[in-house]
Amino acid sequence: MITTSGLTKVYRARGREVTALDGVDLHVREGEVYGVIGQSGAGKSSLIRCVNLLERPTAGTVTVAGQDLTALAGRGPRAGKELRQARSRIGMVFQHFNLLSSRTVQDNVELPLEILGKTGKERSRKALELLDLVGLADKAKSYPAQLSGGQKQRVGIARALAGDPKVLLSDEATSALDPETTRSILALLRDLNRQLGLTVLLITHEMDVVKSVCDSAALMENGRIVESGTVSELLATPGSELASALFPLDGEASGEDRTVVDVTFQGESATQPVISQLARTYNIDISILGAAIDTVGGLQVGRMRIELPGRYEDNVVPVGFLREQGLQIDVLGHESEPVKEGAK
Repeated sequence: MITTSGLTKVYRARGREVTALDGVDLHVREGEVYGVIGQSGAGKSSLIRCVNLLERPTAGTVTVAGQDLTALAGRGPRAGKELRQARSRIGMVFQHFNLLSSRTVQDNVELPLEILGKTGKERSRKALELLDLVGLADKAKSYPAQLSGGQKQRVGIARALAGDPKVLLSDEATSALDPETTRSILALLRDLNRQLGLTVLLITHEMDVVKSVCDSAALMENGRIVESGTVSELLATPGSELASALFPLDGEASGEDRTVVDVTFQGESATQPVISQLARTYNIDISILGAAIDTVGGLQVGRMRIELPGRYEDNVVPVGFLREQGLQIDVLGHESEPVKEGAK
């Protein structure tokens, strides 16, 4: 549904050049919720604004629903009209709501429909339908100043859906909200994704957002995507930074007299007594250094950091036993295994 290829954005100001995007290749499948995560300055917002060409890329291409948007940019009046039509099928939700304070809630939702030339009757019907969809049917005549932050964001989402978009872009849509309101907005986005078949691309710096609603994710650093894939693929990838961030665990890497292992459980394996089976089968004492279990992308996932007595070479068979159970196994600090962030 969304593809960027070699996407580059360079900002020029006061004789300086800043590269916000450095050859980004992104692939978002139809109907999925895709999260892009990274620290401030990583290039996330520039990426999402280039997807709908609010920012014109310096180089590279952006294709949405099979249409190359970059080919329409700056190519005369006809191409400009086609670009506006393409943009109307891409909804955008902003961090700070961007509602017009002088308009009622219903009028805010109707604004895109006015631009599209819809009649007053069509606008009213559609706006009320969308407000009902986001749970604000009783707030149609209210003004933004009378709403809470979560309600304002629901209005922003309803407005973004006014043009019946195939794609919904969310630029830090929950970062200004409290945790409980954030959960409700994320649940709404997931419901809309399922009910309407929307493809959702969301930008965030919060790992809990990815954990709550995303099917796939990408990690951005310094204008580049350094890691991407479905959440289940990332959790099964040795040394994945995203997987480690989803389930941060304490404990140092392996030493001469011990072996430290990260075990990732998914689906049914998350409820199996694998560690106790390991202890009984090989008659070894196992120390649990840390553990976490949660639902990620609708899948129950757990991670556990355990310590086995003795060097890695002495524990090849027990580690092999864990792998035979279909678990993702990472031995920290061993030269033939991935060295995770924080390993000594």
